[in-house]
Amino acid sequence: MDLATIVGLIICGVLIVFGITYDSGAFVFSKLKNFWDVPSILITIGGTFMCVLASSPLKNFINGLKSVTLVLKVPKVDETAIIRQIIDLSNIARKEGLLALEESANSLEDEFMKKGILLIVDGTDPELVRNILETELVNIDSRHKKLIAFWKNVAAMGPAWGMIGTLIGLINMLENLSDPDTIGPNMSVALVTTLYGSMLANWLATPVATKLATNNEIEIMMKEVMIEGLLSIQAGENPRVIEEKLKSFMSPTIRNKMAEGEGEE
Repeated sequence: MDLATIVGLIICGVLIVFGITYDSGAFVFSKLKNFWDVPSILITIGGTFMCVLASSPLKNFINGLKSVTLVLKVPKVDETAIIRQIIDLSNIARKEGLLALEESANSLEDEFMKKGILLIVDGTDPELVRNILETELVNIDSRHKKLIAFWKNVAAMGPAWGMIGTLIGLINMLENLSDPDTIGPNMSVALVTTLYGSMLANWLATPVATKLATNNEIEIMMKEVMIEGLLSIQAGENPRVIEEKLKSFMSPTIRNKMAEGEGEE
């Protein structure tokens, strides 16, 4: 589980409750009922998601909803392990030849790297190997961006539908101006929809979209590293040269971490 996401979302909720209930050094939890209004929830949240549904295929909508669970998982990406794995493969290829990589490919968990190795073992032209892997990379990126776009749409629609709910509430309030006692409660209900829309956008949709985009960037970068590493192996480059080439993708912190690991060995 990704603790950063979970803790961040929970603390956001705690801060909202704190702001609502804290009054002159004490907590008045009865105030929470002032922020609960079923019609406002239906208008804002229901309207937002139905509008997103109307603008996308049903399959994409369902996949978008399911993708919220992805931000709760820690991406299985270990930059140093991937580079060392590629270096190990380059050493095998250099000592025993490219055909020896087929046995190593069967023990790999990453399907993308396994596919690249098998293409190399089959004697596929290097340019064709690059085209095949980059095409798959583009498709992976495209699928991820559909999920990101889903939550960006939710973030855009939420405040808009909150405003629609507010306008509905204000219209109903103006119809009863003859009764001053109803103005305050009706105004409160009208503004609650704007609050719901802002919370939907900034408490849920935007963090989810941002986290999915970050995870996508990391995955795409590591697959680019794999492509460069595999093509370098196919070209017969020296393992040390391959290592330095792949390190150029990494931040100085990760490079230092790898250097320390090599020193310990």
